[in-house]
Amino acid sequence: MKRILFPTDFSEVATNAFLHALEFAKIVQGELILLHTFDLPVFDNQFFPENYLVIYESVELSRFDMFKDEIPKLRAIAEKHNLGNIKMTHRLMDGGLIYNINKAIKEDKIDYVVMGTEGASGWSAFFSGTNTGTVLSDVEVPLLCIPLESEFKKIKTIGFTTRFRSKDKKALKKVLNIAKRAGAEVKCLYVKTDKSDVSKDIIKEWENDFEEEPVEFFVISSDEVEETVLDFILYQEIDVLTMLTYKRSFFEGIFHPSLTKKFANSFDIPILAMPIE
Repeated sequence: MKRILFPTDFSEVATNAFLHALEFAKIVQGELILLHTFDLPVFDNQFFPENYLVIYESVELSRFDMFKDEIPKLRAIAEKHNLGNIKMTHRLMDGGLIYNINKAIKEDKIDYVVMGTEGASGWSAFFSGTNTGTVLSDVEVPLLCIPLESEFKKIKTIGFTTRFRSKDKKALKKVLNIAKRAGAEVKCLYVKTDKSDVSKDIIKEWENDFEEEPVEFFVISSDEVEETVLDFILYQEIDVLTMLTYKRSFFEGIFHPSLTKKFANSFDIPILAMPIE
């Protein structure tokens, strides 16, 4: 059974992402591990010589009480959407988010991470330094990022951007496995610029290798890479966009504020970030 880590601070962003996490768990036949992290305050114990430990214990207790109160709300969401059979366990950890995510990944043998981000208005910040953006570069398992504006709908089409590298092929196989479980198809995009060095023979080789799979390849000639990808999302009705994490700087350009404003309705979709192995 696949193990899916779901970091949550019980905010609107996280709660919206929770339904996506449940549905993803259903697709991959997995279980959810809910993770809530918090930082203990830093006190100078010379001013609190007797109450030092009491202060920390009270903070931990208050966090535990909040965590305990929020869990039934999440279970209610699962029941409401007929997903109450999805197994859920919980972790409450003090310390930094990134550190605890990586610790949980190792200790719980996590296969995927699902977490929310601010969405359309926050994509640029997301890729250049927010919590989720930092996780994107640090985590070594696939990360499904859910924007706040993204309402869950059945996944029918998964977009996959590629440069036809050998590493891309391995990632595509993993995405196809998810797609088949979801009853979806994959649409693979290569934007061919004037500087592109991918030969027709390589493209044909990929098409032959995957001819029995539910995947369609698109090769579009354009030097406007970011706009082409966003057009692809819109006109091919992509439900989830897959990116490879070595392209992080490239995707920073895609979600630049000037472009997100222009394509406001085309990228309120989840992004599946796949680490390069």
